[in-house]
Amino acid sequence: MADCATLQFVSPYAFEAMQKVDVVRLAALSDPELRLLLPCLVRMALCAPADQSQSWAQDKKLILRLLSGVEAVNSIVALLSVDFHALEQDANKEQQLRHKLGGGSGESILVSQLQHGLTLEFEHSDSPRRLRLVLSELLAIMNKVADSNGEFFFKSSELFESPVYLEEAADVLCILQAELPSLLPIVDVAEALLHIKNGAWFLCLLVANVPDSFNEGTVPPGNVQPSVKLAGRRRTEALRHLCKMNPSQALRVRGMVVEECHLPGLGVALTLDHTKNESSEDGVSDLVCFVSGLLLGTNAKVRTWFGTFIRNGQQRKRETISSVLWQMRRQLLLELMGILPTVRSTRITEEADADTEPNVSVYSGLKEEHVVKASALLRLYCALMGIAGLKPTDEEAEQLLQLMTSRPPATPAGVRFVSLSFCMLLAFSTLVSTPEQEQLMVMWLSWMIKEEAYFESTSGVSASFGEMLLLVAMYFHSNQLSAIIDLVCSTLGMKIVIKPSSLSRMKTIFTQEIFTEQVVTAHAVRVAVTGNLSANITGFLPIHCIYQLLRSRSFTKHKVSIKDWIYRQLCETTTPLHPQLLPLIDVYINSVLTPASKSNPEATNQPITEEEILNVFQGLTGGENAQLNQHFGITAQLLVLYYVLSYEEAILASSKTLAAMQRKPKSYSSALMDQIPIKYLIRQAQGLQQELGGLHSALLRLLATNYPHLCIVDDWICEEHITGTDALLRRMLLTNTAKSHSPKQLQEAFAALQSNHTQVLQILEHLMLLSAGELIPYAEALTSNMNRLLYFGIPRRILQTVNRLWMALNTVMPRRLWVMTANALQPSGKMVRQQKYTQKDLMIDPLIVLRCDQRVHRCPPLMDITLHMLNGYLLASKAYLSAHLKETAEQDIRPSQNSMMGLEATEVTREELKNALLAAQDSAAVQILLEICLPMEEEKPVGGSSYSLLKSLAVSGLGKKPLEDKEKEGSLLCNLREVQCLICCHLHQMFIADPNIAKLVHFQGYPCELLALTVAGIPSMHICLDFIPELIAQPELEKQVFAIQLLSHLCIQYALPKSLSVARLAINVMGTLLTVLTRAKRFSFFMPTLPCLVPFCQAFPPLYEDIVSLLIQIGQVCASDVATATRDFDAIITRLQQLKEKPSEWARLLKEPACKTGAGDSGSTDPNVQLCHCVERTFVDMIDMSVGGV
Repeated sequence: MADCATLQFVSPYAFEAMQKVDVVRLAALSDPELRLLLPCLVRMALCAPADQSQSWAQDKKLILRLLSGVEAVNSIVALLSVDFHALEQDANKEQQLRHKLGGGSGESILVSQLQHGLTLEFEHSDSPRRLRLVLSELLAIMNKVADSNGEFFFKSSELFESPVYLEEAADVLCILQAELPSLLPIVDVAEALLHIKNGAWFLCLLVANVPDSFNEGTVPPGNVQPSVKLAGRRRTEALRHLCKMNPSQALRVRGMVVEECHLPGLGVALTLDHTKNESSEDGVSDLVCFVSGLLLGTNAKVRTWFGTFIRNGQQRKRETISSVLWQMRRQLLLELMGILPTVRSTRITEEADADTEPNVSVYSGLKEEHVVKASALLRLYCALMGIAGLKPTDEEAEQLLQLMTSRPPATPAGVRFVSLSFCMLLAFSTLVSTPEQEQLMVMWLSWMIKEEAYFESTSGVSASFGEMLLLVAMYFHSNQLSAIIDLVCSTLGMKIVIKPSSLSRMKTIFTQEIFTEQVVTAHAVRVAVTGNLSANITGFLPIHCIYQLLRSRSFTKHKVSIKDWIYRQLCETTTPLHPQLLPLIDVYINSVLTPASKSNPEATNQPITEEEILNVFQGLTGGENAQLNQHFGITAQLLVLYYVLSYEEAILASSKTLAAMQRKPKSYSSALMDQIPIKYLIRQAQGLQQELGGLHSALLRLLATNYPHLCIVDDWICEEHITGTDALLRRMLLTNTAKSHSPKQLQEAFAALQSNHTQVLQILEHLMLLSAGELIPYAEALTSNMNRLLYFGIPRRILQTVNRLWMALNTVMPRRLWVMTANALQPSGKMVRQQKYTQKDLMIDPLIVLRCDQRVHRCPPLMDITLHMLNGYLLASKAYLSAHLKETAEQDIRPSQNSMMGLEATEVTREELKNALLAAQDSAAVQILLEICLPMEEEKPVGGSSYSLLKSLAVSGLGKKPLEDKEKEGSLLCNLREVQCLICCHLHQMFIADPNIAKLVHFQGYPCELLALTVAGIPSMHICLDFIPELIAQPELEKQVFAIQLLSHLCIQYALPKSLSVARLAINVMGTLLTVLTRAKRFSFFMPTLPCLVPFCQAFPPLYEDIVSLLIQIGQVCASDVATATRDFDAIITRLQQLKEKPSEWARLLKEPACKTGAGDSGSTDPNVQLCHCVERTFVDMIDMSVGGV
């Protein structure tokens, strides 16, 4: 709408005066400015006001005095004298007529037949007819807009185009809209004015004369289809003029533009108008902020919308000076040139001479006050080119390159500017097109390398651009172009498309001219480590460079030692953990173990020494109070622990490969591992999981693999009690008296334990209030005096308190505690020897733990500790043997170099031997524990059975009378029974962990006196039902007898369908063996197994018939063997037959003398006679069980 350029618009000063009705300011307006506002002023002067105040009366007089000298007022007064009611009625009739005729141009009610054109009619008409002419024309345009269905059109109107009558037509239009607001809503009128020439001018005058309608006049930009370019341009121009007239609303309209994602040119135009009014030159302009916000914001829809506007604007064949995009680019270039240290001779004018060669000059340093603005401009141009697809002109490209290669001051903002400039060079290498420009870039990169250290020391920024240079150089050397692209996008803060092929020239410059690989490696190792490295320090740090160099094996290739740098960096860490630390450790370990090439197997890095590792943990073993003397934080200690554990695991994992290469890297000694408080560090890490990232879970994984004895579930559960709410309450009760006890006082109290129990108990109770870490100094005194607790008369409370203290210490120093405890509990005869067991001794032979003083076996609190150690050392032994197998893998490589089959065979054999050793170890531990459950001679009841205590659980199940109350209490509340319960719980855990142990132990067998205890006390004994058929099928009679005895107890404990089927199998096997066994073997087999038939009947009554038949067969077989010698067995056989045929006569038969005599006559030495009496006793027990059950 350039046609409005010659017309005078309402100024912001005049519009503000109209809004506030400031008569003084209105009086100061010039005549041309006042002429535009006459319709509103005349109406104010003539119409009756709602405000009857004296002040308004004075203002009204001033307005009348102001209008008295204007000639055009008379014509406006004549317009206001018309009968608008009649005019509105005629207009409504014409609207109805046009609606009936379908919008055709038929007879008009408002205007009769025109003799001349609209312009001449308007000139010759009086005021009423002028109103009708303008109203008729305006209604025609509004109706056409309503019928256009959103399609834009341009309406040529002679009345609104004649420059002579524009002001009179505007007066008529303003009066009509003011007097007929219902017929002519200002929104519809504004939409209609966009379709005629000079519409923006008319609209501004209309809104200026009704200032309150500004918000209605600025029609939301969404009402037009953005695809119609003409409509968008006319609406943009109209809204831009409105906002120039009322600048205070420009930003609100711009917000509507962005929200609706329409008319992007209007948003840019309003921003340009606002930018011109800004007074500040040093700060970032509103234009830069606005366009950057659109392209770099989080709203993808807005980003796409504005990017499309940029692309479409560039596709036009000729980009005129009047276009908004051209104006925006011109303004940005002017701002860019304004902050350059020197000004180029080439000027940007509207008529720039394309043939003029620019005068290239060398730029000096960038001013400090311009650095932030320069960084913002660089990011904006990156977004315009990378996201919106802007193609820079030669002038823009040259100015950008001059800005990027300028040298900022050494400030944090300067560091940021250099990083952005460097990444922009990488992202848009097409900006460098001539050899002179390339030389300028190389000089600037050389300056970066030279000044990097100075910038870092002066600016105080840890993440300097020097690390980025190194990192990019390493990426170029390893051809990781995608990593460079990610680095550039990350630094610029935007995702742009960069073709790898565009980096080829930069790669050549970096790898051949600036940073050769040897230079990169030598420079990287001299870079200082980052102090207090944590995740809070963002950007690209030396650790990123070292990581990439380790990955590319540059250090080993050029024989540069990096061990010291990595060690220093690990020590200079804090929380929250930097995410690059764990990958750095992993790749460093790989470079230590794996050579860079097969041709040079010695090309590896050196591992961290044991002295350096121990130095990190110095002071930890003395308790929490010793932490004051520590030089390294918990983060450094955890990282070094992670390194040691990962290093050992990597050696074991790659043992075969290393053996094939005939390399054996140095492994850390067991003495070093014993001195590292692993469990204490893990506890500390558990409370810092959020700050340590994935370090805690990685440490747990390494522990579970290599140190399973430190990951016992019971220990974790115990820690919840020790570190939970109860511990916090105990800490609240902690007094100075409790803190005052020293380890020496505890040692002296134990020395006087026999004569004074109270002192030891008091100190132990006070120690219970301390945390686990604070108990570490007391560990030596506590464990070394455990043998004193084995004497008679030590109070149970002391024993239990020692147990609880030991469990608390076990959460922070388990391995050292176990060694001290195992040595302290050795028998007194072994205590005199000088050499004590070490951690390695106990891992090789865990059964040493059970070779303790025999009195421990009857001291439940100490037995609990012993079982805990046994469980830990059994797990440690498994891990130790597995590691030993991998460490000695070279023994498999040597004999099998000529045959892979030989390797597999050897490997299987060694693995089988290890498994067999572990199984024998576990089964031996179980057998020893079962043996401990047997009562000693002094524990057997006087005049009773040697195993009456063990059978107390099964007495009631076999139908016997219950024991007397005192006897039962004496049998259950004793140390033996408590030890038996502890052992049964321990065996239950072992059987659950590995059911094969249960199978192996029962195939080996153990005293049958313990069956009642194991079946009742070990809940997992039901798994024996799976292998009892296999055990019965063994050829040895002893195993068959043991299987049937075990089955009899299982049937009582677990009366399941599976137990029934196995019991029926056992009865069938007994019947089969009856026919094949010799006389001696028959006696050995049936004498212990016949009593087992009674529990079968008790658990499964349906087996009664089969069992009775079996007993009759046994009796007949035995009787037949002695039939020739005597006939005494006829009476027994007869009774057995009657028992089978007439079970209802059980009670009578029990009272017969013959039965009693036969059942009690067992004095014969004949095995068959004894067996027959055993059969009869079995019958009696079955009958007794049945009668008792009824």
